[in-house]
Amino acid sequence: MFETITLKTDDRGVATLTLARAEKHNAMNAQMINELTVAAAQIAADAAIRVVVLAAEGRSFCAGGDLGWMKDQMAATADQRAAGARELATMLGALNTLPKPLIGRVQGQAFGGGIGMMSVCDIAIGVPDTKFGLTETRLGLIPATISPYVIKRMGEPMARRVMMSARLFDSAEAQTLGLLARVVAVDALDDAIEAEIKPYLGVAPRAVEKTKRLIRGQGGEISQAQIDASIAALVEAWEDSEASDGINAFFAKEKAPWAQ
Repeated sequence: MFETITLKTDDRGVATLTLARAEKHNAMNAQMINELTVAAAQIAADAAIRVVVLAAEGRSFCAGGDLGWMKDQMAATADQRAAGARELATMLGALNTLPKPLIGRVQGQAFGGGIGMMSVCDIAIGVPDTKFGLTETRLGLIPATISPYVIKRMGEPMARRVMMSARLFDSAEAQTLGLLARVVAVDALDDAIEAEIKPYLGVAPRAVEKTKRLIRGQGGEISQAQIDASIAALVEAWEDSEASDGINAFFAKEKAPWAQ
């Protein structure tokens, strides 16, 4: 059924949702975004699923936006750009409000939208020697659609450290920022994920769902107004000449006009 992701559930009720574009570093395109949205709905409706692991194939967890998608955006109208951003926001919202625990298995690097994917997990565990970054401003763009989830995860002070400069940071800093709960050796990652899964198999599933909903409500739900504002901000950024200058330079493998 799916081409860019896989979804498998074992006999314990543990579902593994895997990004499966390893050759593209699991960069997100329109198809992957749509398939993740569909998968989230299937998981939410399946009472047999107790807990979900968000994983990825290959060396990267998620490299952000696909280059083909970026080219399409360059030629798109403002309305088309807004529609694409809303599809991404819908997918992130579906994972963020998933009525099951969502555990991120971060085996490799993550940039841009990959940070957004980490941010909607209830907990994420990563490995050493991995790079992360919100690199949009290098291209004259902004990390807009993912921002409600990233800022919710990090908090404003931490977000100010990394969302504007586009600098890369390592696993240790990702833990400090709240993106990763723990960093473990590569050969210990599966055991660490299993240690997170196991407690959920001994508690009442509907009570878990109600508790997750309670936490989100008490912590302040991400509002539709915030999502709409993030989409509008992204469209505005695309309309700025910096975006075309930065993306054209990127594809030409040249320095952007502002780069020193």
